[in-house]
Amino acid sequence: MKMENSSAGRLLRLPSVLAQVGLKKTTVYDGIKRGTFPAPLKLGARAVAWSAADIDAWVGSLNKQGAK
Repeated sequence: MKMENSSAGRLLRLPSVLAQVGLKKTTVYDGIKRGTFPAPLKLGARAVAWSAADIDAWVGSLNKQGAK
């Protein structure tokens, strides 16, 4: 069985999201509140994670904005 290196179905916890996007925690949560950053998925009472595909799409949208 071959594993693909894709973001489909993968979940990222906050430290991984921060490392990938280069933002601080406060900026990420402000973006969620404003609707400019993907909202996390609730995993439990005190745990959340982000869809890797959502984060990849968000980064991709920044690349498209910068290319204009």
